[in-house]
Amino acid sequence: MVFGGAARQGRADPSAGRTGKGGTLRQAGGGFHPQTPSIATETAVALRSAVLALGPVQLATPLLLAPIAGYCDLAFRTICREWGGVGLACTDLLSPHGLLRGTATSLDLAQTNDFDKPVGMQLYGSDPAIMAEGAKWAVDHGASIVDINMGCPVDKVTKKDGGSKLLCDLDRAVRIAEACVKALEAASGGRVPLTCKMRLGWSWTDYENGVSPDLACRLVDVGVVGVTVHGRTTEMKFQGDCVRPGIKRVVDAVRAKAGTRVKVIGNGDVREPGDALAMMRDTGCDGVMIGRGALSTPWLFRDAAAMLAGDPLPAEPTELEKIETIKRYVGLMVRSRGEHYAMYQIRRRMSWFAKRLGPCKPLREAIRNTQTPSEVNEKLDRFLAGELRGGRYEEAESEA
Repeated sequence: MVFGGAARQGRADPSAGRTGKGGTLRQAGGGFHPQTPSIATETAVALRSAVLALGPVQLATPLLLAPIAGYCDLAFRTICREWGGVGLACTDLLSPHGLLRGTATSLDLAQTNDFDKPVGMQLYGSDPAIMAEGAKWAVDHGASIVDINMGCPVDKVTKKDGGSKLLCDLDRAVRIAEACVKALEAASGGRVPLTCKMRLGWSWTDYENGVSPDLACRLVDVGVVGVTVHGRTTEMKFQGDCVRPGIKRVVDAVRAKAGTRVKVIGNGDVREPGDALAMMRDTGCDGVMIGRGALSTPWLFRDAAAMLAGDPLPAEPTELEKIETIKRYVGLMVRSRGEHYAMYQIRRRMSWFAKRLGPCKPLREAIRNTQTPSEVNEKLDRFLAGELRGGRYEEAESEA
C-alpha cells in the first residue's frame, strides 16, 4: 500500500532511484481534520507567496527535516517525502573522517537516491581542512546542500570540539565555514551552497551576550547562504521551551546585514502544523526545520505545508495508513541497511510511532521482542485486527 503526498499519485518506488513530479495531496478519508485551528488569513497569504531558496537551491516548501542523530536515515526521509510537504531533508550527522576513509557506517548514513532530493548532508568536526575535504566528498556523492553542525549538544560530539562546542570558539567556527565555502565553490562551481545549524549559545550567558546573532553575521561574511537556529542553548539540551525571541534576534541581525539574501530557519518544538505557522509569525524566519515532531508524525510536513498555504488541513491518516507507514519504514530500512539494523531501529522507534496510535503498550512490547521483519508485520496486523491494544501511554524514551 502507498500513502500520502506524491506516493498516492502513483510516483515510482523511490528505492528504485526514480523521480517523478508528484501531485496534489489527497485528503485521506475525503474530509478534513476535525481539529483544524483557525488561520490568520493575512499571515497565510503572505506565507503562500514566500519563496525559500538557499543560494541556487530552490525548495518546494519552507519546511525542512532536521538532521536528527541516529534517526534521519534514508528510509525515514523517504516516508516523510512520500507523505508530502518536505522542502529539504537532511542526512544524519556525518563525520568527514569516516566519509574520507570510506567506513561502512558513514557511507550508510550518507546514502541517498534520486527521490531523496533536494538533500542536505550535514558534517560535524573541528578541523577546517578536514571539513573542507568532507564538503567536496558530499558534492561528489549527491548533496544538494552541505550543512555544518554547530548545534549538537551530545558529549561524544562536543568533547571532540565539534557540534555546539563551536559556539565556544567562534573564530574556529568561521574558519571552518570559510574553508567549506571555498571547497564547495571549487568542487561545484557554486551549485552546492553551504548552510550552518546552531543553537543560541552554549550557556544562557552566551545567549544574553548575543553569541548566535554575532556568529550568524560572521558566517554571512564568509559566504554561508542559510542559518538554522535551534531555540535552546547547549546546556538546555532538549529541556525547557524553545526560545523564539532568540531566533528572532538572529533573524533581525541577518536581515540588517544581508537583507533577504541569506535565509534564517527556525527550529524547535514544532509538533503540530500550527507550531510551524507560529514559528514563522513570531520570529520572521524564512523557513521551519522540524525534528523530533516528525518522528511520530511523518505526515507533519504535509499538514504544515497546507496550513502555511492557507489551505484546510488534510484529514488525520487512518489507523491503517499509520500502520502501513510503519511497515513501509521497516521494508525500506531492510533494503537500505539490512535486516539486523532494521530490527534495531524499529525496536527503538516504536515508542515514537506509537504516539499517534493511542494506547498500545502491548503492541510496543511485542515489537520490542520481535526478531524478524515478518514478525513485526504480523504484530502490526494483529493490532489492526483489534489485538495488542490498551495500557497506559508512555512518552518516547529517546530525546533524539
